[in-house]
Parts: sequence; C-alpha cells; structure tokens
Amino acid sequence: MSNDQPTSGQPPEDDPFLKKPQGPQPPSSGSPYDSAPPPPPPYEPGPYGGGPYGGPDPLAGMPPLGEPGKRILARLIDFLIISIPLYLISLPFGGPVEVSPNNTNGNYDNFSNAFNQTYSGRQLLWSLIGLVAYVAYDTYFTHKDGRTVGKRLLNLRVAMLNDGRVPDTGAAFLRAVVLWLPALLCCPCLWWLINIVLMFTDKPYRQGLQDKAAKTVVVSTA
Repeated sequence: MSNDQPTSGQPPEDDPFLKKPQGPQPPSSGSPYDSAPPPPPPYEPGPYGGGPYGGPDPLAGMPPLGEPGKRILARLIDFLIISIPLYLISLPFGGPVEVSPNNTNGNYDNFSNAFNQTYSGRQLLWSLIGLVAYVAYDTYFTHKDGRTVGKRLLNLRVAMLNDGRVPDTGAAFLRAVVLWLPALLCCPCLWWLINIVLMFTDKPYRQGLQDKAAKTVVVSTA
C-alpha cells in the first residue's frame, strides 16, 4: 500500500488530521508573493517513525492509531451487545444451532451435526438474521460518529484515511459488510485470525481487511 493518502474534498476546520502552520508568520508587505506558502519545515519524525529512505512520516499530523488490544476488546463488546439478545430471542425457536438428542455417536458427530445444521434450513435463516443485525449496528454507529458502543468505551474512532472525517453511509456499510459477511456465513475463525494479525502487523495504518476496503483507519480519541 502506498504511503500517499488520497486528497479528495476539503477537510473541515477542526479536522484532526489537518496540518497547520507552526510558529509566527511574517507580517504582510502587500506584495502578491506574500500569499505564497512558506517553505516546508525540516522533517521531524512522527510518533511511528519516518517513511522509507528517510521520507516524511505518513502519519504526521494524524491522531495516534488505536491500540490493537483495545480494538479487539471493543469488537468483543460490540459482538456481545448483538449476540446475547439474538441468542435469547432464538431460544423459543430451538436456539441458533440445534443438535439432535438422538445422536449418540460421540462428540465428533455432534459437532458435524451442528455444523451441517448451521448452513441449512432454519439455522441458515438465523445466520442471515444475525448478519443483518451486525451490519446494521456497525453501519449506523460508524456513520453516526465513527464510534460503536465498544469503541466509545475504549476511546476509539473510525475515520476516513484521507481527511479524518466520519465515514459516510456507503463507506460505513461497505466496512460492516466486509467485516461481518465472511465472519458469519463463511469462515469465522480464519477471518478473525487474519484481521487480528493485521491489527498488529499492517504498516503503516494497522488496517484490517474492512479498513482496506472502505479506506478507513481506527484512531484513538483519548
């Protein structure tokens, strides 16, 4: 991924990513050249180190990135907020996964039976209901102010990578779909493992796959 950030649109006045001139400015002499931008300041390493070959820090002017541990805990909180009510609602209908009591062939067969039921009939319906609930939850709160309940508790925020603004509806929806669709309908263990590894290893923005798709980044608000 390139270190250059896209520059679409005009960032707001209070944009936390906006770099502002430092130090006193010389008085104007009325010359048309007074409006020319000052020369760039000497390179100073940002909090995450410089770019390749001594280039500028791609994170200069950006709030600190969210710590991976806090991001994982925030995601767990959000997961429980949705999964516990869904589980309680599903109990009168047999629960999200129902294993036949007549199966007495051991733990392996029980697991196989549960897996098969998860992707067929009524259990598939519950998976789809869960997908809608998780995607709607993430989309709403991410578009509202960049913070789900878990992120608010852990002082984290989702921001657009190019200018730091709150994601619009399209970006928030895309981020939620990429995050939850494979996790709920395809390969949950592998999907979570990939995203957790990326939180620790992706350079320079610690983007999960959902962040790469929506061009977002998770930053600290503390």
